[in-house]
Amino acid sequence: MATERDDQAPGGSGAQEGARGGTETRLQRGAGQAPTGPQVLTGANVVLPTGTVKGGQLAVEGRRITGTPPAGARRIDVTGHWLVPGFVDIHNHGGGGASFSGTAEDILTAIRTHRAHGTTTLVASTVTDEMDLLVRQAGLLSELAEQGDIAGIHFEGPFISPCRKGAHSEELLRDPDPAEVRKLIDAARGKAAMVTLAAELPGGIDSVRLLAEHGVIAAIGHTDASYEQTVEAIDAGATVATHLFNAMPALNHRAPGPIAALLEDERVTVELINDGVHLHPAALELAFRHAGAERVAFITDAMDAAGTGDGRYMLGPLEVEVSEGVARLVEGGSIAGSTLTLDRAFQRAVTVDKLPVEDAVTALSANPARLLGLSDRIGSLEPGKDADLVLLDADFALKGVMRQGEWVVAPQLP
Repeated sequence: MATERDDQAPGGSGAQEGARGGTETRLQRGAGQAPTGPQVLTGANVVLPTGTVKGGQLAVEGRRITGTPPAGARRIDVTGHWLVPGFVDIHNHGGGGASFSGTAEDILTAIRTHRAHGTTTLVASTVTDEMDLLVRQAGLLSELAEQGDIAGIHFEGPFISPCRKGAHSEELLRDPDPAEVRKLIDAARGKAAMVTLAAELPGGIDSVRLLAEHGVIAAIGHTDASYEQTVEAIDAGATVATHLFNAMPALNHRAPGPIAALLEDERVTVELINDGVHLHPAALELAFRHAGAERVAFITDAMDAAGTGDGRYMLGPLEVEVSEGVARLVEGGSIAGSTLTLDRAFQRAVTVDKLPVEDAVTALSANPARLLGLSDRIGSLEPGKDADLVLLDADFALKGVMRQGEWVVAPQLP
Protein backbone atom coordinates (compact mmCIF):
# COMPACT_ATOMS: atom_id res chain seq x y z
CA MET A 1 0.00 0.00 0.00
CA ALA A 2 1.49 3.33 -1.03
CA THR A 3 1.36 6.12 1.53
CA GLU A 4 2.36 9.76 1.44
CA ARG A 5 5.54 10.78 3.23
CA ASP A 6 5.76 14.45 4.19
CA ASP A 7 8.76 16.57 5.13
CA GLN A 8 8.79 15.35 8.70
CA ALA A 9 11.96 13.73 10.00
CA PRO A 10 13.04 12.47 13.41
CA GLY A 11 13.94 14.70 16.29
CA GLY A 12 12.02 16.11 19.21
CA SER A 13 8.27 15.57 19.29
CA GLY A 14 5.82 18.44 19.36
CA ALA A 15 2.07 18.96 19.57
CA GLN A 16 -0.35 21.24 17.76
CA GLU A 17 -4.08 21.42 17.21
CA GLY A 18 -5.13 18.85 14.62
CA ALA A 19 -7.77 19.19 11.92
CA ARG A 20 -10.15 17.03 13.99
CA GLY A 21 -9.93 19.40 16.93
CA GLY A 22 -7.69 17.10 18.99
CA THR A 23 -4.00 17.21 19.69
CA GLU A 24 -1.81 16.20 16.78
CA THR A 25 1.59 14.79 17.74
CA ARG A 26 4.28 14.21 15.18
CA LEU A 27 8.00 13.90 14.64
CA GLN A 28 9.48 17.26 13.73
CA ARG A 29 12.24 18.04 11.27
CA GLY A 30 15.48 19.55 12.39
CA ALA A 31 15.44 19.06 16.16
CA GLY A 32 18.73 17.65 17.39
CA GLN A 33 20.00 16.65 13.95
CA ALA A 34 23.21 17.37 12.12
CA PRO A 35 23.05 20.43 9.84
CA THR A 36 22.44 19.40 6.27
CA GLY A 37 22.47 20.86 2.80
CA PRO A 38 23.75 19.70 -0.57
CA GLN A 39 26.36 17.04 0.09
CA VAL A 40 28.36 14.31 -1.59
CA LEU A 41 29.47 11.16 0.20
CA THR A 42 32.68 9.94 -1.43
CA GLY A 43 34.90 6.86 -1.39
CA ALA A 44 32.28 4.37 -0.18
CA ASN A 45 31.20 0.96 -1.36
CA VAL A 46 27.82 2.05 -2.69
CA VAL A 47 25.26 -0.76 -3.04
CA LEU A 48 23.09 -0.05 -6.09
CA PRO A 49 20.38 -2.18 -7.73
CA THR A 50 22.92 -3.13 -10.40
CA GLY A 51 25.62 -4.12 -7.92
CA THR A 52 28.24 -2.57 -5.64
CA VAL A 53 30.38 0.35 -6.82
CA LYS A 54 33.68 0.41 -4.94
CA GLY A 55 35.05 3.85 -4.17
CA GLY A 56 31.80 5.38 -5.39
CA GLN A 57 29.98 8.54 -4.45
CA LEU A 58 26.40 9.52 -3.67
CA ALA A 59 25.03 13.04 -4.05
CA VAL A 60 22.13 14.41 -2.01
CA GLU A 61 20.22 17.65 -2.54
CA GLY A 62 17.22 18.49 -0.41
CA ARG A 63 15.42 15.28 0.47
CA ARG A 64 16.40 13.42 -2.70
CA ILE A 65 19.32 11.56 -4.19
CA THR A 66 20.60 13.37 -7.25
CA GLY A 67 22.59 12.07 -10.20
CA THR A 68 24.87 15.10 -10.42
CA PRO A 69 26.74 16.54 -7.41
CA PRO A 70 25.18 19.94 -6.60
CA ALA A 71 27.38 23.00 -6.99
CA GLY A 72 29.04 23.93 -3.72
CA ALA A 73 28.04 20.66 -2.06
CA ARG A 74 29.75 19.67 1.15
CA ARG A 75 31.96 16.63 0.55
CA ILE A 76 32.17 13.91 3.19
CA ASP A 77 34.91 11.31 2.82
CA VAL A 78 33.57 7.90 3.87
CA THR A 79 36.31 5.80 2.31
CA GLY A 80 36.24 2.20 3.53
CA HIS A 81 32.58 2.40 4.53
CA TRP A 82 29.41 0.97 2.98
CA LEU A 83 26.40 2.98 1.82
CA VAL A 84 23.16 0.98 1.68
CA PRO A 85 19.52 2.03 1.36
CA GLY A 86 17.57 2.83 4.51
CA PHE A 87 16.00 -0.27 6.01
CA VAL A 88 12.27 -0.97 5.66
CA ASP A 89 10.53 -2.94 8.43
CA ILE A 90 7.04 -4.27 7.67
CA HIS A 91 6.55 -6.06 11.02
CA ASN A 92 7.41 -4.14 14.19
CA HIS A 93 5.52 -3.82 17.49
CA GLY A 94 7.68 -1.20 19.23
CA GLY A 95 11.00 -0.26 20.77
CA GLY A 96 12.74 2.13 23.12
CA GLY A 97 10.50 0.95 25.96
CA ALA A 98 7.36 1.91 24.03
CA SER A 99 4.73 0.13 21.96
CA PHE A 100 2.72 0.82 18.82
CA SER A 101 -0.28 -0.21 20.91
CA GLY A 102 0.33 2.77 23.22
CA THR A 103 -0.14 6.53 23.11
CA ALA A 104 1.00 8.88 20.35
CA GLU A 105 4.13 9.70 22.38
CA ASP A 106 4.82 5.98 22.83
CA ILE A 107 4.53 5.46 19.08
CA LEU A 108 6.93 8.30 18.31
CA THR A 109 9.43 6.97 20.85
CA ALA A 110 9.39 3.58 19.11
CA ILE A 111 9.79 5.22 15.69
CA ARG A 112 12.77 7.29 16.86
CA THR A 113 14.40 4.21 18.38
CA HIS A 114 14.27 2.22 15.16
CA ARG A 115 15.27 5.17 12.95
CA ALA A 116 18.43 5.49 15.03
CA HIS A 117 19.16 1.88 14.02
CA GLY A 118 18.70 2.48 10.30
CA THR A 119 14.98 1.77 9.80
CA THR A 120 13.91 4.79 7.79
CA THR A 121 10.51 3.33 6.83
CA LEU A 122 8.39 1.34 9.24
CA VAL A 123 4.98 -0.33 9.41
CA ALA A 124 3.48 -0.29 12.91
CA SER A 125 2.18 -3.68 14.07
CA THR A 126 -0.56 -4.21 16.63
CA VAL A 127 -1.14 -7.33 18.74
CA THR A 128 -4.34 -9.18 19.62
CA ASP A 129 -6.66 -7.15 21.82
CA GLU A 130 -10.35 -6.29 22.21
CA MET A 131 -11.80 -5.22 18.86
CA ASP A 132 -12.88 -1.81 20.12
CA LEU A 133 -9.33 -1.14 21.35
CA LEU A 134 -7.85 -2.23 18.01
CA VAL A 135 -10.31 0.02 16.17
CA ARG A 136 -9.34 2.96 18.40
CA GLN A 137 -5.62 2.27 17.94
CA ALA A 138 -6.08 2.02 14.18
CA GLY A 139 -7.50 5.53 14.21
CA LEU A 140 -4.47 6.89 16.08
CA LEU A 141 -1.96 5.04 13.90
CA SER A 142 -3.72 6.17 10.73
CA GLU A 143 -3.17 9.81 11.73
CA LEU A 144 0.55 9.18 12.11
CA ALA A 145 0.56 7.39 8.75
CA GLU A 146 -1.15 10.39 7.15
CA GLN A 147 1.61 12.59 8.60
CA GLY A 148 4.28 10.34 7.09
CA ASP A 149 5.70 9.07 10.38
CA ILE A 150 4.84 5.44 9.60
CA ALA A 151 4.16 3.70 6.29
CA GLY A 152 0.98 1.95 7.40
CA ILE A 153 -0.56 -0.44 9.92
CA HIS A 154 -0.13 -4.19 10.29
CA PHE A 155 -2.78 -6.06 12.26
CA GLU A 156 -1.26 -9.22 13.73
CA GLY A 157 -4.25 -10.81 15.42
CA PRO A 158 -6.92 -11.38 16.54
CA PHE A 159 -7.71 -13.58 13.50
CA ILE A 160 -5.16 -16.29 14.29
CA SER A 161 -5.18 -19.91 15.41
CA PRO A 162 -5.33 -20.67 19.15
CA CYS A 163 -3.12 -23.69 18.34
CA ARG A 164 -0.36 -21.34 17.18
CA LYS A 165 -1.11 -18.23 19.20
CA GLY A 166 2.45 -17.56 20.35
CA ALA A 167 2.47 -14.39 22.47
CA HIS A 168 -1.19 -13.53 21.84
CA SER A 169 -3.99 -13.70 24.42
CA GLU A 170 -6.06 -16.78 23.58
CA GLU A 171 -9.31 -15.48 25.08
CA LEU A 172 -9.20 -12.50 22.70
CA LEU A 173 -8.72 -14.53 19.51
CA ARG A 174 -11.55 -14.79 17.00
CA ASP A 175 -12.29 -16.28 13.62
CA PRO A 176 -11.56 -14.06 10.60
CA ASP A 177 -15.13 -13.04 9.88
CA PRO A 178 -14.89 -10.78 6.80
CA ALA A 179 -17.17 -8.23 8.49
CA GLU A 180 -14.76 -7.98 11.42
CA VAL A 181 -11.75 -7.77 9.13
CA ARG A 182 -13.49 -5.01 7.19
CA LYS A 183 -14.07 -3.14 10.47
CA LEU A 184 -10.31 -2.90 11.03
CA ILE A 185 -9.64 -1.90 7.42
CA ASP A 186 -12.21 0.88 7.67
CA ALA A 187 -10.82 2.07 11.02
CA ALA A 188 -7.38 2.42 9.41
CA ARG A 189 -8.80 4.94 6.88
CA GLY A 190 -6.78 3.69 3.92
CA LYS A 191 -3.61 3.07 5.94
CA ALA A 192 -3.97 -0.67 6.57
CA ALA A 193 -0.87 -2.22 5.03
CA MET A 194 -1.16 -5.86 6.11
CA VAL A 195 -3.32 -8.28 8.11
CA THR A 196 -1.95 -11.58 9.45
CA LEU A 197 -4.51 -14.36 9.71
CA ALA A 198 -4.95 -18.12 9.89
CA ALA A 199 -6.74 -18.83 6.63
CA GLU A 200 -7.90 -22.29 7.72
CA LEU A 201 -10.28 -20.77 10.28
CA PRO A 202 -13.95 -20.12 9.34
CA GLY A 203 -14.10 -17.06 7.09
CA GLY A 204 -10.37 -17.18 6.41
CA ILE A 205 -10.39 -17.60 2.64
CA ASP A 206 -13.15 -15.01 2.18
CA SER A 207 -11.15 -12.61 4.34
CA VAL A 208 -8.04 -13.16 2.22
CA ARG A 209 -10.10 -12.27 -0.87
CA LEU A 210 -11.49 -9.19 0.90
CA LEU A 211 -8.02 -7.97 1.80
CA ALA A 212 -6.72 -8.52 -1.73
CA GLU A 213 -9.69 -6.61 -3.17
CA HIS A 214 -8.90 -3.64 -0.90
CA GLY A 215 -5.19 -3.58 -1.70
CA VAL A 216 -4.18 -4.80 1.77
CA ILE A 217 -1.53 -7.51 2.08
CA ALA A 218 -3.00 -10.79 3.31
CA ALA A 219 -0.31 -12.57 5.33
CA ILE A 220 -0.47 -16.19 6.42
CA GLY A 221 0.76 -16.64 9.98
CA HIS A 222 0.04 -18.00 13.45
CA THR A 223 -1.60 -20.79 11.49
CA ASP A 224 -2.23 -24.50 11.83
CA ALA A 225 -3.12 -24.84 8.14
CA SER A 226 -2.33 -27.86 6.01
CA TYR A 227 -0.36 -27.64 2.79
CA GLU A 228 -3.60 -27.74 0.79
CA GLN A 229 -5.30 -25.04 2.86
CA THR A 230 -2.28 -22.79 2.48
CA VAL A 231 -2.26 -23.26 -1.30
CA GLU A 232 -5.94 -22.30 -1.34
CA ALA A 233 -5.15 -19.11 0.63
CA ILE A 234 -2.35 -18.18 -1.77
CA ASP A 235 -4.65 -18.72 -4.75
CA ALA A 236 -7.19 -16.44 -3.00
CA GLY A 237 -4.62 -13.63 -2.79
CA ALA A 238 -2.28 -14.15 0.18
CA THR A 239 1.21 -12.86 -0.67
CA VAL A 240 3.23 -12.84 2.58
CA ALA A 241 4.31 -15.47 5.11
CA THR A 242 4.38 -13.95 8.59
CA HIS A 243 7.72 -14.86 10.25
CA LEU A 244 8.15 -18.10 8.30
CA PHE A 245 8.83 -21.20 10.42
CA ASN A 246 7.61 -19.51 13.62
CA ALA A 247 4.05 -20.08 14.91
CA MET A 248 3.17 -22.68 12.26
CA PRO A 249 3.51 -26.49 11.89
CA ALA A 250 7.00 -27.77 11.19
CA LEU A 251 7.91 -29.12 7.77
CA ASN A 252 7.09 -32.84 7.64
CA HIS A 253 7.67 -35.32 4.83
CA ARG A 254 4.08 -36.62 4.93
CA ALA A 255 2.37 -33.37 5.99
CA PRO A 256 4.45 -30.55 4.48
CA GLY A 257 2.12 -27.92 5.93
CA PRO A 258 2.28 -24.18 5.28
CA ILE A 259 6.09 -23.91 5.14
CA ALA A 260 6.40 -25.91 1.92
CA ALA A 261 3.47 -24.12 0.27
CA LEU A 262 4.77 -20.67 1.19
CA LEU A 263 8.35 -21.38 0.15
CA GLU A 264 7.52 -22.91 -3.21
CA ASP A 265 5.10 -20.27 -4.54
CA GLU A 266 6.72 -17.37 -6.39
CA ARG A 267 3.81 -15.10 -5.48
CA VAL A 268 4.76 -15.21 -1.78
CA THR A 269 7.37 -13.14 0.08
CA VAL A 270 8.54 -14.77 3.31
CA GLU A 271 9.35 -12.81 6.45
CA LEU A 272 12.38 -13.96 8.46
CA ILE A 273 13.50 -12.84 11.94
CA ASN A 274 17.30 -12.96 11.74
CA ASP A 275 18.21 -12.58 15.40
CA GLY A 276 19.86 -15.96 16.02
CA VAL A 277 16.99 -16.90 18.36
CA HIS A 278 13.93 -17.39 16.17
CA LEU A 279 15.74 -19.34 13.43
CA HIS A 280 18.59 -21.81 13.20
CA PRO A 281 21.06 -20.64 10.53
CA ALA A 282 20.21 -23.73 8.46
CA ALA A 283 16.54 -22.71 8.38
CA LEU A 284 17.49 -19.27 7.13
CA GLU A 285 19.74 -20.80 4.48
CA LEU A 286 16.91 -23.13 3.42
CA ALA A 287 14.57 -20.15 2.93
CA PHE A 288 17.13 -18.23 0.87
CA ARG A 289 18.04 -21.23 -1.26
CA HIS A 290 14.43 -22.15 -1.98
CA ALA A 291 12.74 -18.73 -2.20
CA GLY A 292 15.76 -16.73 -3.36
CA ALA A 293 16.75 -13.29 -2.09
CA GLU A 294 14.02 -11.66 -4.20
CA ARG A 295 11.33 -13.28 -2.04
CA VAL A 296 12.72 -12.72 1.46
CA ALA A 297 11.96 -9.78 3.76
CA PHE A 298 13.92 -9.47 6.98
CA ILE A 299 11.77 -8.12 9.80
CA THR A 300 12.32 -7.39 13.48
CA ASP A 301 8.97 -8.41 15.02
CA ALA A 302 10.37 -6.12 17.71
CA MET A 303 8.61 -5.40 21.00
CA ASP A 304 9.13 -2.63 23.54
CA ALA A 305 12.56 -3.85 24.71
CA ALA A 306 14.22 -3.33 21.31
CA GLY A 307 16.94 -0.71 21.71
CA THR A 308 16.70 -0.78 25.52
CA GLY A 309 17.54 -3.76 27.74
CA ASP A 310 16.43 -6.65 29.89
CA GLY A 311 13.45 -6.33 32.21
CA ARG A 312 9.66 -6.69 32.41
CA TYR A 313 7.49 -5.33 29.61
CA MET A 314 3.94 -5.63 28.32
CA LEU A 315 3.03 -7.01 24.89
CA GLY A 316 -0.61 -6.05 24.51
CA PRO A 317 -2.30 -7.47 27.62
CA LEU A 318 0.48 -10.03 28.30
CA GLU A 319 3.55 -9.62 30.52
CA VAL A 320 6.96 -10.35 29.03
CA GLU A 321 10.32 -11.02 30.65
CA VAL A 322 13.40 -10.07 28.64
CA SER A 323 16.59 -11.84 29.71
CA GLU A 324 19.87 -11.66 27.78
CA GLY A 325 17.99 -9.99 24.95
CA VAL A 326 15.42 -12.79 24.53
CA ALA A 327 11.75 -11.92 25.14
CA ARG A 328 9.46 -14.61 26.59
CA LEU A 329 6.00 -14.56 28.12
CA VAL A 330 6.13 -14.61 31.91
CA GLU A 331 3.28 -17.14 31.83
CA GLY A 332 4.08 -20.12 29.63
CA GLY A 333 7.51 -19.04 28.37
CA SER A 334 6.64 -18.61 24.68
CA ILE A 335 8.97 -16.38 22.67
CA ALA A 336 7.29 -12.97 22.62
CA GLY A 337 8.57 -11.06 19.62
CA SER A 338 12.18 -9.94 19.54
CA THR A 339 14.51 -7.21 20.75
CA LEU A 340 16.05 -6.99 17.29
CA THR A 341 16.88 -3.87 15.31
CA LEU A 342 17.49 -4.07 11.57
CA ASP A 343 21.10 -2.88 11.73
CA ARG A 344 21.85 -6.00 13.80
CA ALA A 345 19.88 -8.15 11.36
CA PHE A 346 21.96 -6.75 8.49
CA GLN A 347 25.27 -7.26 10.27
CA ARG A 348 24.37 -10.82 11.21
CA ALA A 349 23.25 -11.59 7.65
CA VAL A 350 26.62 -10.72 6.13
CA THR A 351 29.01 -11.70 8.95
CA VAL A 352 27.36 -14.81 10.42
CA ASP A 353 25.03 -16.07 7.68
CA LYS A 354 27.60 -15.12 5.00
CA LEU A 355 24.99 -13.65 2.66
CA PRO A 356 26.23 -11.37 -0.11
CA VAL A 357 25.78 -7.73 0.89
CA GLU A 358 23.55 -7.23 -2.14
CA ASP A 359 21.20 -10.00 -0.98
CA ALA A 360 21.00 -8.49 2.49
CA VAL A 361 20.07 -5.13 0.95
CA THR A 362 17.39 -6.81 -1.13
CA ALA A 363 15.88 -8.46 1.96
CA LEU A 364 16.06 -5.39 4.21
CA SER A 365 15.18 -2.62 1.78
CA ALA A 366 14.13 -3.44 -1.77
CA ASN A 367 11.69 -6.29 -1.11
CA PRO A 368 9.73 -4.68 1.75
CA ALA A 369 9.56 -1.42 -0.23
CA ARG A 370 8.09 -3.38 -3.15
CA LEU A 371 5.50 -5.03 -0.92
CA LEU A 372 4.37 -1.63 0.34
CA GLY A 373 4.13 -0.21 -3.19
CA LEU A 374 6.85 2.34 -2.42
CA SER A 375 9.62 1.21 -4.75
CA ASP A 376 9.36 4.42 -6.75
CA ARG A 377 10.62 6.39 -3.72
CA ILE A 378 12.50 4.12 -1.32
CA GLY A 379 14.30 0.78 -1.14
CA SER A 380 17.30 1.56 -3.34
CA LEU A 381 19.91 4.27 -3.88
CA GLU A 382 18.87 5.86 -7.18
CA PRO A 383 18.55 9.46 -8.41
CA GLY A 384 15.15 10.94 -7.70
CA LYS A 385 14.40 8.69 -4.74
CA ASP A 386 14.28 9.79 -1.12
CA ALA A 387 17.73 10.18 0.40
CA ASP A 388 17.22 7.36 2.89
CA LEU A 389 20.53 5.65 3.57
CA VAL A 390 22.60 3.84 6.15
CA LEU A 391 26.36 4.26 6.58
CA LEU A 392 28.19 1.13 7.78
CA ASP A 393 31.85 0.59 8.60
CA ALA A 394 34.02 -2.23 7.25
CA ASP A 395 32.61 -4.57 9.92
CA PHE A 396 29.04 -3.57 8.98
CA ALA A 397 28.44 -1.68 12.21
CA LEU A 398 26.13 1.32 11.87
CA LYS A 399 27.95 4.67 11.63
CA GLY A 400 25.26 6.99 10.26
CA VAL A 401 21.61 7.21 9.21
CA MET A 402 20.03 9.67 6.80
CA ARG A 403 16.29 10.01 6.21
CA GLN A 404 14.89 12.26 3.51
CA GLY A 405 18.19 14.12 3.24
CA GLU A 406 18.72 14.80 6.96
CA TRP A 407 21.06 12.95 9.28
CA VAL A 408 19.17 11.08 11.98
CA VAL A 409 22.53 9.73 13.18
CA ALA A 410 25.37 12.00 12.09
CA PRO A 411 28.32 10.21 10.42
CA GLN A 412 30.64 8.76 13.05
CA LEU A 413 33.98 8.81 11.26
CA PRO A 414 37.53 8.24 12.53
